[in-house]
Amino acid sequence: MTRESRMDKRKLRICGIGVLFSVISTSFGLEVNIPQSTYKVARGDQVAITCTFQPKNPVNNLIIISWTADPDGSFDDEGLNFGTFYSNDNHVDIDPMYEGKIQIDSNVNTRVSTLTLKQATLRENRRIKCRVNIPGDTVGQTTATTSLVVLVAPSDPVCKIKGTAEYWQNISLTCVSEEGSPLPTYKWQSYDVRNTPRSFPPKTTEQDGVLSLFNISADTSGYFICTATNEIRSASCNLTLSVMPYTMNIGSTAGIIGGVIAGIAVLVLIIYCCCRKKEKPEEFVMGPPVIEYHDAADKEDIEEGPTDARKASIEGGIDPKEKYELKAEKTPNLHSSEDGDRFDQDDRQDRTSHSRSREDLYRERDDDRRDNYNRGRYDDRRDHYDDREDHRGRNDDRRDRNDDRYDDRRDRNDDRYDDRRDYDDRRDRPDDRYDDRRYRHDDRYDDRRDRHDDHYDDRRDRRDDRYDDRRDYDDRQERHDDRRDRYDERQDRYDDRRDR
Repeated sequence: MTRESRMDKRKLRICGIGVLFSVISTSFGLEVNIPQSTYKVARGDQVAITCTFQPKNPVNNLIIISWTADPDGSFDDEGLNFGTFYSNDNHVDIDPMYEGKIQIDSNVNTRVSTLTLKQATLRENRRIKCRVNIPGDTVGQTTATTSLVVLVAPSDPVCKIKGTAEYWQNISLTCVSEEGSPLPTYKWQSYDVRNTPRSFPPKTTEQDGVLSLFNISADTSGYFICTATNEIRSASCNLTLSVMPYTMNIGSTAGIIGGVIAGIAVLVLIIYCCCRKKEKPEEFVMGPPVIEYHDAADKEDIEEGPTDARKASIEGGIDPKEKYELKAEKTPNLHSSEDGDRFDQDDRQDRTSHSRSREDLYRERDDDRRDNYNRGRYDDRRDHYDDREDHRGRNDDRRDRNDDRYDDRRDRNDDRYDDRRDYDDRRDRPDDRYDDRRYRHDDRYDDRRDRHDDHYDDRRDRRDDRYDDRRDYDDRQERHDDRRDRYDERQDRYDDRRDR
């Protein structure tokens, strides 16, 4: 079989396939198709979307091809209209918003239309639609769609803490990127205070960049990193979480510390005042207690009531035994007073002497009690005073030891001062040498300057002498000129005389 025969067979097969498609299209109607279901392009790059169509009739007077985009789901978005092709005059009507930004190329013979976006933006990140309208050919698939994905790298996400980072609270860590296409996915990672990776606490949830932490504690503190990733690249942000005790903020902490310091200061002041009060010397009152005595009552008062006289004789208490004795003495005296007036005077004298003897007894008892009281009180105070003297002696010993320590330190300081003074003396010796050298150098300079001044004075004197000599010569010259003038005058007078 020759090569030409083979080519003829291939042509026949192609024609048969074309006739078959024609028959199928004629039987089923218009067919519109976009080869790819998804087109991906980086933002700012160019992309071309191709749409093919197969009409029912091979020949059509008018074919209208429209390129549009569906709404992206936002509230005020109604979709996009790129442009429309008309086959009757091969005219393309481009939307004013895309004038110069897109290009629509359509060929009715090859039944292909191409939409070219010169610089893709996020606005075109949606479903693109190709629609073919042929009058009289409305049966079949007249529209084809595809997804245009404009790839944009995620922007640097922003990490924030929602809630109060205190013990036993629930908080959320959010991570959001303002840009990113397709939408980035977020992943959180946790590190402890030693920068060691760790797992999340129990009951932690992570969804769409939100990390929810429940019943947090000091163990929850650490570093958290969020990474946003899409097909282009990834970006991350981090934050430091410091969980503090409940209501432990700066203001309350400062207030607590200030209150503690104030309380300590007041306590120290009270202790200091108490110690000062204890160290204050006690004033010893060496005088005996004052007991006031009164003279005995008159006889008339004794007759009226000896008990009242006894009460007025001494200020102080009388024990029950003495009261009983006084009562016993009072009864016979009353009986004796009833016997008659003849014994009144004797009884009065007896009572007076008896009362005086009892006053003496009371006075002696009071003296004994006063002596015992004063002796015991003086002994106690003397012992207390001796204790204070011992304490003062111990303080003197401490003071002497402190004085000895101070003297030792002062001696060591004096030795150090002497060493420093010796160092100053050694340091002054080079200074003295330097001064001697400087003085000798100054003397030499003064000698040289004096010799120079003398030499200059000699030169000046010689110069002055020369000037004086010249001035003398001028004087002689002037005198000579005067003489010559006088001679000329004489010569003139002589000539005048001769002429006459």
